[in-house]
Amino acid sequence: MSTTITLQPAGWASPHGYTNGVSVSGVHIVLAGQIGWDPIHNSFATDDFADQTRQALTNIVALLTDAGATPAHLVRLMWYVTSRDEYMESRTRIGEAYRDVIGDHYPPMSLVIVAGLLEQRAKVEIEATAIIPDGERNPSQNQLP
Repeated sequence: MSTTITLQPAGWASPHGYTNGVSVSGVHIVLAGQIGWDPIHNSFATDDFADQTRQALTNIVALLTDAGATPAHLVRLMWYVTSRDEYMESRTRIGEAYRDVIGDHYPPMSLVIVAGLLEQRAKVEIEATAIIPDGERNPSQNQLP
């Protein structure tokens, strides 16, 4: 029997109609798409593409930490972006943000250009999947039994 833990970091606003992520059986961590807003207040600090990407990645790391994982445990990222042009113009700064937040770990990724995202100001949404190998789980509040 597997155990499922909902990931809801302390202080974050409750999501509406979805969960931020789940950890299943202590091995797989599946995160809902994270956008470039402050998850405590559900508000955007900027409309800059690279800055929103940095915030989305920071949100992913917060959820991974809550599950006892690190960015090194990421096994898949799925990016949805609203503008190919803005993405291409921001690639250097996006790369800097990625290395600052995730480090030198590059899991398989896909990037899809979309007409829009649910939150109108959102320019990027990133889904993430992580797997913690047996015996590598870091201490956190959401330890599996």
